[in-house]
Amino acid sequence: MQGSANLNLMIKAARKAGRSLVKDFREVENLQVSSKGPGDFVSKADREAERILKDELMAGRPNYGWLGEETGESEGTDPTRRWIVDPLDGTTNFLHGLPHWAVSVALEHKGEIVAGVVFDAAKDELFYAEKGLGAYMNESRLRVSGRRSMIECIFATGVPFGGRPALPATLQDLARLMPVCAGVRRFGSAALDLAYVAAGRYDGYWERGLQAWDIAAGVILVKEAGGFVGPIRDGQDPVDSGNLIAANAEIFDGFGKVIRSRD
Repeated sequence: MQGSANLNLMIKAARKAGRSLVKDFREVENLQVSSKGPGDFVSKADREAERILKDELMAGRPNYGWLGEETGESEGTDPTRRWIVDPLDGTTNFLHGLPHWAVSVALEHKGEIVAGVVFDAAKDELFYAEKGLGAYMNESRLRVSGRRSMIECIFATGVPFGGRPALPATLQDLARLMPVCAGVRRFGSAALDLAYVAAGRYDGYWERGLQAWDIAAGVILVKEAGGFVGPIRDGQDPVDSGNLIAANAEIFDGFGKVIRSRD
């Protein structure tokens, strides 16, 4: 895809941050890790990746706003645009030597996500999309799956840990969904879960209690690959609320009915 200057900047920044993370991932046992809370860790590698992303993106667009997992939020002189960044989605996987984590970069314009990049540096898979131009993985166009029957579908979610409040609701979701599908996966990276829906590897995904930086880039990937994204509870914005359902068009309504039946 011939992307815009903004998308090319995002790809360049994500690749640079990803290269830095790969170097640290090879020496994961030597990382200095500090605790941010139960089950939620941040490493030197994580902070360095965000520094790289911020340096690259803000150097290219110094007037844009910023929302990053590690460095928080700052307003730009252009109030209509901001970067939404997760330097390392799947931190726990990273720290345990599991090669399933990603750099996530999104661009928001007037409250809408207009471009997104999710870079799985460990597997060298670059997912990217821009509004109206489709979604891609490396050089291949992405399309959501075409499965129509729930019993044939594989879904992904995140199971809350460390006493997080969404655990009871998620367990109820699983009790309703498991009997009517082909399986549920919990891989530990919301950004990659959404990218995999866009690629047709998963048929659907849902999760509660996420942050904007976890899902912003993945949301546009799914939409540009022909999928649907919606809130778990009607009237909410999926990115702002952090509670969302994503799936191909054929099963979205049925899948949503299962997940929403308690809300």
